Amino acid sequence: MPLSPNPYAALKEASLYVRLFRGKTFVVKVGGEVIAEPKLRKALCEQIALLWSFSIKVVVVHGGGAELDAVCEAMQIPIQKVAGRRVTSPEVLDAAKMVFAGQVHMDLLADLQAAGVPAVGLTGLDAGLVKAHRRPPVAVVADGATEPQLVDYGLVGDIDAVDPHVLSHLLDGGFLPVVAPLSGGADGAIYNTNADTIAASLAAALHAEKLFFLLSVPGLLKDVAKSSSLIPHATLEELAAFETRGIISGGMRPKVAAVKAALQGGVPSAHLVSGLAPDALLAEIFTNEGSGTMIVAAQPTAVAG
Repeated sequence: MPLSPNPYAALKEASLYVRLFRGKTFVVKVGGEVIAEPKLRKALCEQIALLWSFSIKVVVVHGGGAELDAVCEAMQIPIQKVAGRRVTSPEVLDAAKMVFAGQVHMDLLADLQAAGVPAVGLTGLDAGLVKAHRRPPVAVVADGATEPQLVDYGLVGDIDAVDPHVLSHLLDGGFLPVVAPLSGGADGAIYNTNADTIAASLAAALHAEKLFFLLSVPGLLKDVAKSSSLIPHATLEELAAFETRGIISGGMRPKVAAVKAALQGGVPSAHLVSGLAPDALLAEIFTNEGSGTMIVAAQPTAVAG
């Protein structure tokens, strides 16, 4: 006996989105808290494999902050973060190379390959993908503060240009690029660059249909202590109001900054989605209700009829 009046309703609903997104490009940014846990990483790769099987072009950008913190602690390297962003000393940069282009990168590639996806690993230095310069000291208002302080973030790269040709060649060839958050300077310098920022820049350069950030929370929350306070939809204007009210803080700040950059760069929508809940990414893409927070530049203007 069927469990519902129409057991194929969900399949029909999903098929509408499959047709809509076939051949389109999605950029998926994965946080270290998601890929650090093998079961979560494998589940994520299975979701991405399904997108790839539907002929959706996917670029994965990964972080690895938790793993980098662990390596720094093991090597007794001081850890400093201001407004959700890491201060990168020469010692931290060496550790970042080990983590981002090594352990985290390889684990993610291996699980994607196991899920049947022909994944190719890159950093921002490959083929001049992400070109950057060292960030000068900047005035930053830290969480809980009211006055800005001058912060030198060290060997952190601010993006000058993105050349997506290598990604386009891989995508057109049926491969799935996985990008680690390191960038290169014109003088041969290597920089630690925020993975959220890289993901937003790549999404804009590739004219991506959607940009996803997979988080350890369900999405953007009015109260970080209550998952039930999820904000399902928002515009750039509403994001600005949330910032004014202090709803956006800590590690969410660079993500929201990246969302703004992507939408202003022409990406139609950005999504903040749980990387912990089962199949949350698929639910966000293939159901009307979604699972996280969808952010657009502005609400569509109603047409008088």
